[in-house]
Amino acid sequence: MQTRGSNLQELKIKWHDYQEHNPKVRIRDAAKALEVSELELLATGIGESVTVLKPEWPAIISGVHKLGYVMALTRNEACVHERKGEYKNASAPSSRMGLVVGEDIDLRIFYSHWAYGLAVQEEQKRSLQFFDKFGVAVHKIHLNDKSNVSNFEQLVKAYQAEEAIEISIEKESPDKEEELLDNEIDTEGFLQDWAKLQDTHEFFGLLGKYKVTRSQSLRIAEGKFTQKASAQVVIKMLETASQANLEIMVFVNSPGMIQIHTGAVKNILIRGEWWNVMDPEFNLHLRSDLIDSVYIVKKPTKDGEVSSIEVLDKQGNMIVQFFGKRKPGKPENVEWKDLLEKLSI
Repeated sequence: MQTRGSNLQELKIKWHDYQEHNPKVRIRDAAKALEVSELELLATGIGESVTVLKPEWPAIISGVHKLGYVMALTRNEACVHERKGEYKNASAPSSRMGLVVGEDIDLRIFYSHWAYGLAVQEEQKRSLQFFDKFGVAVHKIHLNDKSNVSNFEQLVKAYQAEEAIEISIEKESPDKEEELLDNEIDTEGFLQDWAKLQDTHEFFGLLGKYKVTRSQSLRIAEGKFTQKASAQVVIKMLETASQANLEIMVFVNSPGMIQIHTGAVKNILIRGEWWNVMDPEFNLHLRSDLIDSVYIVKKPTKDGEVSSIEVLDKQGNMIVQFFGKRKPGKPENVEWKDLLEKLSI
């Protein structure tokens, strides 16, 4: 295993020492302080509290429903999305992509980004944790008092790697995508095709066709399909949705996962730079100081216009997206549309 100049035993000692002096530290923060990846820190427990899993991701995720009630966690640098429930209706249309489509746990999975899976059992805490080739967490599944521990142990035993799997961390590439200059893009054609969209899922293909990054597309379409807004629009929307009991959709992505909450957001709390939703089944933690740009975005579809709030960081990476609750084939919620109109004034 590559540990950036430090062997595994030395890292294990450093990690234990750091925990002793910082007992409440989160492993992600400790990894930054020790200048290693989160995966590398967890790997120091292999053979003790950590079990390496076979890279049979669709099969493992299909078996998670047997664990019953758990907590799904997906995050990026600026936002954490935690949703409790059961992993129902798991499928894998291909070896590269998968779905979990339940009322509680709703996931769009990109297995091509998954490199390592670990089962972690520390005292009474049990979890399944998945990482990309850079050692960045893609998705985590945490058990709780309502989860089926026996089935967790059976799942780990069934998918435990029979042979040692070398964990080799690659150096992470720069966050920001390379962009063409605006004058190198057929902006007229891009906007014309945007106007012809029939489904929001077609938007990704549109970006690829014109070689436009997500952040660049929002800027190019400003005044026609997008409107730039202040970061305060996000917290105002959450507070208004809470007061109105308006059900919304919250999308947060990691390198290999999109996790979605659909429903109400009730308990909105501001703690320093963190903007939080703290509900029994759903928690959202958003670092407001890492928000660089916010856009109100409109996309035409065969069911009518669909509006969203899209939040990006300085590198142009998507932090979080908000939509009104809707089902395919149904028009957008009028209350959500009215809310965005008031926020855009």
